Amino acid sequence: MGIADDDIEKVRTSTSIVDIIQPFVALRRVGRNWVGLCPFHAEKSGSFNVREQTQRYRCFGCGASGDAFKFIQDMEHVDFVTAVERLAGKAGIVLTYSSGGESRERGRRKQLIEAMEQVVEWYHQRLLTAPDAREARDYLRSRGLSGEVARQFKVGWAPDDWDQLARSIKLPEEVLTTLGLAFNNRRNKLQDAFRARVLFPIFTPEGEPVALGGRILPGSPDPAKYKNSSETPLYSKSKVLYGLNWAKADAVNSNQVIVCEGYTDVIGFHRAGLRRAVATCGTAFTEEHVKLLKRYASRVVLAFDADAAGQGAAEKFYEWEEKYQVEVSVAHFPQGKDPADMASNDPEGLKRAIDTAEPFLGFRVQRVLASRPAQSPEQRARAAEAAMAVINEHPNTTVRGLYAGEVAARLSLPISDLVAAAQRGGRRPVTVNVPVDRRRSGDTKEFIALALLVQRWDAIAPWLVDGLFAEDTTMRAFRALAATGGDLEAAITSCDPEARDVLERAAVVDVDEIDVDTEARNLLNAAVRRELAKRTRVADPDEIREDAEARRLLEQLEDVSTSQAAADSLLMWLERRMADGSPE
Repeated sequence: MGIADDDIEKVRTSTSIVDIIQPFVALRRVGRNWVGLCPFHAEKSGSFNVREQTQRYRCFGCGASGDAFKFIQDMEHVDFVTAVERLAGKAGIVLTYSSGGESRERGRRKQLIEAMEQVVEWYHQRLLTAPDAREARDYLRSRGLSGEVARQFKVGWAPDDWDQLARSIKLPEEVLTTLGLAFNNRRNKLQDAFRARVLFPIFTPEGEPVALGGRILPGSPDPAKYKNSSETPLYSKSKVLYGLNWAKADAVNSNQVIVCEGYTDVIGFHRAGLRRAVATCGTAFTEEHVKLLKRYASRVVLAFDADAAGQGAAEKFYEWEEKYQVEVSVAHFPQGKDPADMASNDPEGLKRAIDTAEPFLGFRVQRVLASRPAQSPEQRARAAEAAMAVINEHPNTTVRGLYAGEVAARLSLPISDLVAAAQRGGRRPVTVNVPVDRRRSGDTKEFIALALLVQRWDAIAPWLVDGLFAEDTTMRAFRALAATGGDLEAAITSCDPEARDVLERAAVVDVDEIDVDTEARNLLNAAVRRELAKRTRVADPDEIREDAEARRLLEQLEDVSTSQAAADSLLMWLERRMADGSPE
């Protein structure tokens, strides 16, 4: 299956690359470029450049580059066709598929998403209007989830009936069972999977409904307080986070995301103005979740009991911090309070808990020290041993040493002893991988000319010929661009990796303040002098006269009144030399 080329081009020209990248990267305008922190590698100063004029992006730190399609592919881990489809959806463009229809797999996914949309709306309307949902509405109101909030988060109600969804909604039995919305009971009758529960729809980051989370009402005899959709072709709970579709914009703007345990906690944070909260869907916080969140923010605040998972989870958090360059911290909440309650009773306290979140290791060390007496020398020694056991879980020797010093100061123990214990922690220090230097063209005359050619083709194209380029990579990039008549996308597709790298950078550098004529004359001057230097053994009288004329024209090239005529003549001379081949 393929998308018609005309439609791809229509999507490309209808899309603002800045608008596409802004939800993922906080961009600021610098001249004609937009600049921000690269989402593909960790950095403290912005190397990520986006240029609206050429519809390209380029990171001068890690080399990541491409167009809007490539950005969506890399950020959302999808193929090219899916990236085009998502941008087409945003632009309101209906795509034509070269095979005459979508592939079976894509068609199947679309069918299931549409079915989930229908189901989410059915349950939502039940909550808003059905008489049997009055108790659910009263419960939600008591938790601060009024009608407006319920509408915003599409909260629903599953009636206390065996098969009301299956009977009421016009969907094939096979679709309902595939999505985990119904099952065949022992009498081989279709039965609803969710009954007598408040339902919270779970969406992809793009806003597609893929699953449901259900909560019983207080006083229900059902022992299972929470029930989530089973794994389906649309839904894998270890890879999905509730609320990310609503949270991603604020997460990008603040470079922070808050991870909760429950759906009502997420909604509570949103009500308190912290619209960057998400929740795991009845599972532990996983590496897949970290990879997903890293697309939007590098600071993760855990808004649940982070110490309850034990040592194994702690080791994973430290590993993820280093591997994905994220900072994991933990928010403190008053005893017996959860975010959903605080959103109603103490929203300012909820904000303070996030603002004062501690680094994960610091939180765990403080938890250990606060739980142990430290009056006698023996008690202080035992508290130090317990704290050091937690500290030495961390893989970084320097971090261990710093925390060891804090523990020693707090317990009035010799710092050198605890720091030595940290050094003997039994864990190797984390190795820092220094990226290998990339070979790349500098800011040379040739590269500047190429950048002008990429961004202002009509202005400089008449000046440029093969012989102007001496750097091999830049020449290959020029040839690829010239062969396509200035079509950047086609040139990038056709050339080798090194030349592609040059073109990608040329597409985003700022050339607005550069004078085309001056740069073209400088490039021509250098090329002619380079060619003349190779022609010291010329014996043919005609060629000697031509070379002498070329030297005279070089002087005229510096004079504004004669530069254009001199340049035209020198370009013709240079082309003849290239065609004949210079003598050695």
